[in-house]
Amino acid sequence: MMSKDIINTADKVIAATYTRPPIVIIKGKGCILWDTEGRTYTDFVSGIAVCNLGHAHPRVSKVISAQADTLFHVSNLYYTVPQTELASWLVEHSFADRVFFCNSGAEANEAAIKIARKYFSEKGENGRCRIIAMEKSFHGRTMATLSATGQDKIKKGFDPILEGFDFVPFNDADALRRKIGDSTCAVLLEPIQGEGGVRFPDPEYLRTVREICDETGTLLIFDEIQTGIGRTGKLFGYEHFRIEPDIMTLAKALGNGLPIGAMLTREHIAQAFGPGAHATTFGGTPIITAGALEVLKVLTEENIVEHCQEMGEYFKEKLLWLKSRHDIVEDVRGIGLLLGMKLKTNGASFVTACMKKGFLINCIQEDILRFIPPLIIEKEEIDSLVVCLDEIL
Repeated sequence: MMSKDIINTADKVIAATYTRPPIVIIKGKGCILWDTEGRTYTDFVSGIAVCNLGHAHPRVSKVISAQADTLFHVSNLYYTVPQTELASWLVEHSFADRVFFCNSGAEANEAAIKIARKYFSEKGENGRCRIIAMEKSFHGRTMATLSATGQDKIKKGFDPILEGFDFVPFNDADALRRKIGDSTCAVLLEPIQGEGGVRFPDPEYLRTVREICDETGTLLIFDEIQTGIGRTGKLFGYEHFRIEPDIMTLAKALGNGLPIGAMLTREHIAQAFGPGAHATTFGGTPIITAGALEVLKVLTEENIVEHCQEMGEYFKEKLLWLKSRHDIVEDVRGIGLLLGMKLKTNGASFVTACMKKGFLINCIQEDILRFIPPLIIEKEEIDSLVVCLDEIL
């Protein structure tokens, strides 16, 4: 089928929940994508911060293929080797003692919300059920996670929104201290807000949040769905701040494109999830966890996280250079390869212009160009995008 035919058919049979450009992607390798017309694009979106190792990574593809020939699925009624090995790797490399696997970031956040409430219920503190989240946050699109999201546009049309969530400004510890109370069971936040505008907090903010939670006996939940798995130049975003959460959620890059989410927590909290308390049919299935484990091995064995830190610093310097040349650029923000460039105008036309020149970027909050390429990106590819942006700006 020609691209026009594919687009016309898709527009007839697929729910119209996305606004898509008129291209059909058919192949990817490394940081490059191909469409049906043979055009190539350097990918600075990476499946929305998912394909940290780029496309069709040979080691990951080989492991998935081998597992597909061995065992796809048996459900969580039975033990499997890949799931056990992946959970062990995550526990060994993080603060956590236990892992619950699911299929997406929203499901991981659902599990975090549920275990926070169940933990206090098991202690006989049923009144501690409210969760404080941040304004401009994004935690998913299920009913619970959109209710926990601090953006009205995400909630529009879905009333009644679920009760039990309060909101304070991100990066404002005093506001959190005033809001937290006897009914608060947890504080939920992204260490660095992604969809909210690539917003990096002040150095002391998260440490103060940790102190407030300790003082009040409140659980601290970090949504690391976008910041985790090396995206910020550390394996997990919380490592930048020298603190640890009580609960952490992962997804996106954990599977490099395979659908997987994970909720990690400490032993005494995990005890609230006994048999029957929470479950999933597909979470942690062998073929997905085998692939995810290889993703993590590649990240660490091939020094991809360190490479991300180096490329992130280089890329940010180039974006700051663009800011110095163009008044339309208001701000450059972010860390690692989670970077944003805030414009003084709507950014949609810049996304289209870049695509026409062979670069895929995206725009968030209407005026922020977000750059989230595969962590294997090289200076030459960054330089080519910078030249493109310089011309367009």
